[in-house]
Amino acid sequence: MSFENPLWGAPKIHGELLKLGIEVAESTVSNYMVPRRDRPLQTWKTFIRNHADGIASIDLFVVPTIAFQQLFAFLVLGHKRRQLLWCAVTRNPTAEWLARQITEAFPWDTAPEYLIRDNDRAFGVVFKARVRAMGIRDRPTSFRSPWQNGHVERLIGSVRHECTNHLIVFNEEHLRRILSKYAAYYNEVRTHVSLGKDAPCRRPIERFGDIVARPILGGLHHRYARI
Repeated sequence: MSFENPLWGAPKIHGELLKLGIEVAESTVSNYMVPRRDRPLQTWKTFIRNHADGIASIDLFVVPTIAFQQLFAFLVLGHKRRQLLWCAVTRNPTAEWLARQITEAFPWDTAPEYLIRDNDRAFGVVFKARVRAMGIRDRPTSFRSPWQNGHVERLIGSVRHECTNHLIVFNEEHLRRILSKYAAYYNEVRTHVSLGKDAPCRRPIERFGDIVARPILGGLHHRYARI
């Protein structure tokens, strides 16, 4: 089809194959397309944009405690609505622990099609086996290319600048409570430019009533609503 139809791209050929009862991924079609000078291959950014509905990304970041101990926070971000799907805390992020977090983040049939992550050694054999068993396509980023996981990197920056940098963390349980409250604020209250100034969990427009402010995270942020 690629030889016979030089004007067809991967989506068109993929659609024809589906109509012929041949079920393959569009990314597979792209890999076997005839290279042409006038049609550049799909870039990483194009892949992220085209498959946003089926992509989740994960990453870890370090949070120090009041006793100068290091805690690791694990975040799972859904690309479709920039939703913070899962957060967890541990002192030692082993492959077994990370595999369990993926299972808890995506129960039943909610697993994404693709999972983007970095090449940290914590994502070991057990983790990769769990992801594969859940039918998720593992997509590690290239070496020293954090920009390829830019969505979750931006999320981590937001968590730091809007939350953990302004609070003193006592222990694991304390950090879990903090991240849980921030996740609720991030998903239900905080507006995002990329979502047309809406929240990930669509926030309705309120036009009538008195405006009241409800403090979040001890007054670090507020939710404004009409009553």
